This record gives sequence, structure tokens and C-alpha cells, in this order.
Amino acid sequence: MDWSGMTNAEKAHMQSLMEKKQMQDFMRLYSRLVDRCFNDCINDFTSKALGSKEQSCLSKCTEKFMKHSERVGLRFGELNQMMQQQQQ
Repeated sequence: MDWSGMTNAEKAHMQSLMEKKQMQDFMRLYSRLVDRCFNDCINDFTSKALGSKEQSCLSKCTEKFMKHSERVGLRFGELNQMMQQQQQ
């Protein structure tokens, strides 16, 4: 993104908007992780402690979800870089 034509105030405003968007994206990712893993792994509500199967399931679910999200992010970056190179 070319910010050379913007004033410092406009740049600061754009930076603020980008940070807000990144936080929203992170919170959306975290919310989906919690929702997905909770629904897939938690079955017993008779105890306030997690069972060993639930703990194991949550660990695997979280790890898998984070690896997937990381891979999607990397792929998106690769595609974005290719698109920028084609535009030049």
C-alpha cells in the first residue's frame, strides 16, 4: 500500500484502523477455535474438571486448528505476493 501521499495524521488513522482490524481477526479466530474445540471435545458436564480424553482432544484440536490457520495465512501471503509481482 502506497501511503506516500498521506499526511502523518492520515497515516496514523490508517495504522489505527489496521490494528483494529487485526484485533478483530484475532478475536474471530480465537472464538472459532474455542467454539469448535469445545463442541468437538467436551461431552461430560458432570464434573468441573476436564477428563483425560477431553484434555487430549482439546490439545490435538487446538494444535490442528492453529497449524491450519498458520498454513492458510502463509498461503494467503504467497498469493498476495504473486499478485503484487504481476501488477508490477
